[in-house]
Amino acid sequence: MNEQELSRRLARVGSHVPQDARLADIGSDHAYLPVALMLKNKITFAVAGEVVRGPFQSAEKQVRKSGLTDRIVVRLADGLEAIEVNDEINAITIAGMGGTLIRSILESGKNNGRMNGTERLILQPNIGEKTLREWLAQNDYAIIEEEILEENKKTYEIIVAEKQKPTTYTEQELFFGPKLLEEKNEVFFQKWQRELTAKERVLSQLEKAEEKPLEKVEEIKMQLAWIKEVLA
Repeated sequence: MNEQELSRRLARVGSHVPQDARLADIGSDHAYLPVALMLKNKITFAVAGEVVRGPFQSAEKQVRKSGLTDRIVVRLADGLEAIEVNDEINAITIAGMGGTLIRSILESGKNNGRMNGTERLILQPNIGEKTLREWLAQNDYAIIEEEILEENKKTYEIIVAEKQKPTTYTEQELFFGPKLLEEKNEVFFQKWQRELTAKERVLSQLEKAEEKPLEKVEEIKMQLAWIKEVLA
């Protein structure tokens, strides 16, 4: 992967960035995404934020090599601390992290005034999608688009959200993804067939335990019922 040829996962994340956006890419690594979008004239300005010095230096090098130092700023910062008011950011991408970590980054950014509520959020959690959807719902972000895709035998979900009037989701919508639940494509079915097998295995182990964690057992039974209903 390089700035010219993104992975399918990152290319799909980039497809949800609005035309002429001012982008903050958090956890930017080599800054592949903002560089690729800038070279395609998809964005007009970008901040590439990285909390680890090694990847930060890699991002700086990539931006310099691409001749984009006047339009992409690379900052060593924790999460949304990379964003400054004068950046006028209107799109934020956070990809390749756990949902719990992305949720924590968004919560800190909200509390520290790094988000003004006008940004489109394009999020790609590797795991923990439900907890991320819960945060979005609790903070009045509507999920406007979702994607599920497979690459290199791994399944990825992309969640796109914008601040709107309060939106209520059912527990099943938070679990599966409201837009994914509407579409139910082939990758969706494959993921949940695997999850069904995995959760049945976990339930079997829990029920053999000397001290059954009753709350966890009930939670998994409920999730299994939802999955079977969706797969039916």
